[in-house]
Amino acid sequence: MRIRDWDPNLKIRLFSEAMMNITFWMFFPFLTIYFAEEFGKSKAGLLLVFSQLFSVFANLMGGYCADRFGRKRMMVLSAIGQGLSFLAFAIASSPWLQSPWMGFISFAIAGVFGAFYWPASQAMVADVVAEKDRSSVFAIFYTSINIAVVIGPILGAIFYANYRFQLLLIAGVMCILVGLILAKWTRETVTTKKAYSTDGKWYYFLTNQLKDYSLIIKDKTFLLFIIAGVLAGQTFMQLDLLIPVYIKDVVKNQTLFSIGDWSVAIKGEQAFGMVLAENGFLVALLTVFVTKWMGEFSERNVFVLSSVVYAISIVLISQTSWIWGLIFAMAIFTFAELMGAGLQQSFVSRIAPEDMRGQYFAAASLRFTLSRTIAPLSIPLTVWIGYNWTFFVLAILALVSAGIYWVMFYTFDKQKIAG
Repeated sequence: MRIRDWDPNLKIRLFSEAMMNITFWMFFPFLTIYFAEEFGKSKAGLLLVFSQLFSVFANLMGGYCADRFGRKRMMVLSAIGQGLSFLAFAIASSPWLQSPWMGFISFAIAGVFGAFYWPASQAMVADVVAEKDRSSVFAIFYTSINIAVVIGPILGAIFYANYRFQLLLIAGVMCILVGLILAKWTRETVTTKKAYSTDGKWYYFLTNQLKDYSLIIKDKTFLLFIIAGVLAGQTFMQLDLLIPVYIKDVVKNQTLFSIGDWSVAIKGEQAFGMVLAENGFLVALLTVFVTKWMGEFSERNVFVLSSVVYAISIVLISQTSWIWGLIFAMAIFTFAELMGAGLQQSFVSRIAPEDMRGQYFAAASLRFTLSRTIAPLSIPLTVWIGYNWTFFVLAILALVSAGIYWVMFYTFDKQKIAG
């Protein structure tokens, strides 16, 4: 499906979100290093876990609200709320005030608004795109994000250390601008709205939400999908948690290129910025190609092999401090990421009832919110058992997820036969 044939809502989102994502990725990858330096590794890891607990709750509420109150409304409110949070973070890192605690609280609130945005945005795609085209549309959005992951970290490696305040300020303004663009030029796409009580009881909303999610949990295939995704996510989420801290510690001052007397040296944050930009570049370049290629294989084999490749890549990362070794390991890591880039959202849209798409996408994104909640524990874990053993534990979790994916598809096939 060509972009020019897309629904106008998706065209507007693609280009406005691209601007927001570039500014976001100019500083986001370096925040783990910032918090680790300000609070220490152990405390920073635990604080990041704590902040993500709120995002888990917001993620579930976001799916419910997207189905009840509309995709557009939730996306507009979330974008503006995230922008205001980044402005508060900017103030906490300004020339007039240096407050890591205020910065951390603002970061946590921004994460909550991001968790509200995600299920509504995914459900909007499912609302306006035919099932046969969803995988390619999701893949293009994913590519857009990763173009930002190429540009953002490169600019961040240059400007972040000395201009964190300005970057956060720009990100806040950009998020608010995206919210206003969505409010003015997009339309609501939700097709079914359930009635909800207005009797004033504060617990009615939450009671109905939990009731709906209890139905989702009874879907055994979907439950296994979430569990496997959470375990595999322990590897993927380290891209902006453990991996930047590890690279900063082990890459001191290395020669990247050398021609005669001319050479380029790299260390710390610059090395991580390069590796992260490599990840984004490969994703942006190859997502559509790999998604089409993976479409020729069974979903079961793709999901299982993706987790196995994740395990291999994380072990390779742990065994080298050489920048070119890290670049090679990141290429393997990126291939694992690309294998399921479009297929996973397409799989969710296929098994979700139409009137519960928002909640299914919200529950599906628990793979990320729960993963991100648990994943920061890897940082204090390195203090206790060291980098090598921590990476080994992550590899084992990825292999376990491969086994759960295998069981999931066995269950799914049985359900289709029974149906």
